[in-house]
Amino acid sequence: MTQTDQDPAPQTAPARNGKVAIVTGASRGLGAALAQLLAARGHHVVAVARTVGALEELDDRIRAAGGAATLAPMDITQPAAMIQLAQAVLDRWGGCDLWVHAAIHATPLSPAPHVDPKDMDRSVAVNLLATHGLAVLFEPLLRARAGTALFFDDPRGGQPFFGAYGTTKAAQIAFARSWQAENRRLGPKVVIAEPRPMPTALRSRFYPGEDRAPLIPCMTEAERILAELSR
Repeated sequence: MTQTDQDPAPQTAPARNGKVAIVTGASRGLGAALAQLLAARGHHVVAVARTVGALEELDDRIRAAGGAATLAPMDITQPAAMIQLAQAVLDRWGGCDLWVHAAIHATPLSPAPHVDPKDMDRSVAVNLLATHGLAVLFEPLLRARAGTALFFDDPRGGQPFFGAYGTTKAAQIAFARSWQAENRRLGPKVVIAEPRPMPTALRSRFYPGEDRAPLIPCMTEAERILAELSR
């Protein structure tokens, strides 16, 4: 991980709330918006994504607003890296208050039998297997601080040409719903939000040429989701 929270500007730094949020898929879209908003509200954000440049841009925005982040340029499908991440969070903070799981792999739209096997393998690895692996590692961190895991539904299962993405996203949410039902008494709390359409790179792959003007800005949607999360 890359430490980036040294010497925040004292004149702009918000009051720290002592909370820690891990955001997987933090480099762009809703994940980046949530990471930025959480940092502005006093969380220390552990921002996880593969794209170093996008993480650094996120860090610039966070620091400009007086927040603090630790960058973790890692691939969530690599178990050794995720074990290292979980251990680092445990050693430094003793747990985690919020895990935002915005990481997703979306293959090109294709008739179901024509999905490239490598694309299907990657979809399964990112959208399902990595989700399970992260839940294994992060559940103790979340329980240590009565934390919450936040997932995002995108019901595409069964829609034409969404065979790889729709199937694996539906499987991810089915896994999250099972975890949610199991933990109602002991925690961690599991929340499944359904974001409204936003002008993300992911959506532009699904709907090229779409008029993006009516779409909800990612930061607006992040504010709505966090408001619901705090109720």
